[in-house]
Amino acid sequence: MKIVCFGATQGMGRALARLMAQRGDDLFLLGRNIDDLARSAADLQIHGARGEVGTAYCDLLKPETFAPALDQASTTLGGFDTVVVTAGLFAGEDELERDTALRDRVLTADFTNTIHFCEAARTRLLAAGGGTLCVFSSVAGERARKPVILYGAAKAGLSHYLNGLDHKFHAHGLRVVLVKPGFVKTAMTAGLPPPPFAGEPEAVARTVLKAIDRGTPVVFAPAMWRWVMLVIRFLPRAVMRRIGF
Repeated sequence: MKIVCFGATQGMGRALARLMAQRGDDLFLLGRNIDDLARSAADLQIHGARGEVGTAYCDLLKPETFAPALDQASTTLGGFDTVVVTAGLFAGEDELERDTALRDRVLTADFTNTIHFCEAARTRLLAAGGGTLCVFSSVAGERARKPVILYGAAKAGLSHYLNGLDHKFHAHGLRVVLVKPGFVKTAMTAGLPPPPFAGEPEAVARTVLKAIDRGTPVVFAPAMWRWVMLVIRFLPRAVMRRIGF
């Protein structure tokens, strides 16, 4: 596969890119830190990526960088058939309620601008005859909860958009893979107490790669979170209030 990865310099994105490199996929990395991109590209070369791993500057808070970065990826790879988006921002609920500038950045990055990027990727994939768009959302978007009201709202909107994209364009050759990670031990969650069923990036990456290969529309990772969220989705409101969840 010829794959564009947005957010592969750390965490789950890096683990997923390494698995793709190990099986010999062609990779092109997008991100906002040029030094991190260069280090990640060199790492993927060591892990077996086919050909030279290209990189381009792309900032989730600067939508004007999306089209040039995707065009550069297409030129370097000779076209691409898969786009993976793991880039995103996270902050705790109290911090987001206190800091309006941070709130604006997180909501813009995780909802509005991720959708703008997906639209730019979607039009290019369809113009080439189809392909796979794999995007990381979150189980935080499954039901409104006190610890993740604002972050969860952005992810709920993103998940809704991706489901709609799948409905509209599947028959045209676009395969949308919506990833809903639960708590995963990455730099993003450093300092937070891990709940039961907390996952490791490498295990999540293996689950996601399998979903990409199969074209699975929605995947929870770790898989246990599908059943955890099933219970939470149907908890009565009175119970949610009582347990402070």
